Amino acid sequence: MAYNKSELFSTELQTCSTLFKALGHPARLAILEYLAETKTCITGDLADEIPLGRTTVNQHLKELKDAGLIQGTTEGARTCYCLDPKNVRMLRSIVEKFINNLI
Repeated sequence: MAYNKSELFSTELQTCSTLFKALGHPARLAILEYLAETKTCITGDLADEIPLGRTTVNQHLKELKDAGLIQGTTEGARTCYCLDPKNVRMLRSIVEKFINNLI
């Protein structure tokens, strides 16, 4: 039976890996910072704030959404994105625990 090698690791480490991967690009970090500052945003606005094309920004938004760090609501042709506070708090807890385990 074929399996993904990541399945050999604990669920906790798999969760860390997914979240860390989502944070692994400066554009995604910039998006998170921008959403934290503005509290909500429309996709088009992000393309004006991040020095990348709209399609590329949308791909980064998808990564962040798939990781659960942002949520989006569609209103007609536009999608409004904001941070998912519950999952951002979970991220903080996971990062703190991971770092504390290293020390």
